[in-house]
Amino acid sequence: MSVDGILNVNKPKGKTSYSVVAWLKRLSGEKHVGHAGTLDPLATGVLPVCFGQSTKVIQFLMNSSKTYSAKVRLGVTTDTYDSDGKIISSSDITNITREQVEEALASFQGFIKQTPPVYSALKHRGWRYYELARSGISVEPKVRQVQIFSIKLMEWSPPFLVIEVKCGKGTYTRSIAHELGQALGCGACVADLVRLTYGPFHIDQAVSLLEIETAFNTGSLTQFLFPLDAVLLSWSALVVTEEREFLIKNGCPLPLFEELPFSSEYRRVYAADGRFIAVLRFSTRTGLWHPIRIFSQ
Repeated sequence: MSVDGILNVNKPKGKTSYSVVAWLKRLSGEKHVGHAGTLDPLATGVLPVCFGQSTKVIQFLMNSSKTYSAKVRLGVTTDTYDSDGKIISSSDITNITREQVEEALASFQGFIKQTPPVYSALKHRGWRYYELARSGISVEPKVRQVQIFSIKLMEWSPPFLVIEVKCGKGTYTRSIAHELGQALGCGACVADLVRLTYGPFHIDQAVSLLEIETAFNTGSLTQFLFPLDAVLLSWSALVVTEEREFLIKNGCPLPLFEELPFSSEYRRVYAADGRFIAVLRFSTRTGLWHPIRIFSQ
């Protein structure tokens, strides 16, 4: 069967994001299947998987904010920054107070500089950092700027605490836990991690692998699929005539639209009958709207 749409998968612990995508690819027989943002094997929760033409919107979904719930263990530092890694050091946390933790967490608010974990899926000269680390090659990932919209202490039960983090693209919750431990002087690592939201997708709507398999077998998968434009609803929409639809589908740039005020560099475009047909991007160089993604029906 041909599948188009986005599936909000509830990834179980122990599976890689890649293995979930590979399983869905075999199950669906769909050639184009991809996920938007890796979850560690330790992590569970929201993993949006795109099928068919929806893979064309992955780049836009990856710019969405995410929310995580992380159970952090104080007093233990590991090489992977989580409990799956090798313990590097252990410390006494008797003197660590809730007030100290809350004060340290406040420093992570806003735009911060962050060093990704050595064991991460980021690439260095074509190699994943975790591949280099497992081969004994020590390469320090580059520091980069990330955005933390909010970070809250939800539970305090030493040596464990639970934080909720709403963040932007490229943020590593494991790094936050590690750096929190450094700030407190006792070390810390992630013991459990759940992705609660990703853009418009929420864990309350996430579907288990068993539910997905049953849906495929019964031909009822469409009940779980989100439409292609579900991740683009914050952009202004435009309905075009048949003439403009023809031009867009042939890749022709169009002049500024009088129908809508200029509010962002992107527009989602629909045909008169309601079909989602394209994403346009405004070019300041040409002063025209250029089709950058075109969807066939």
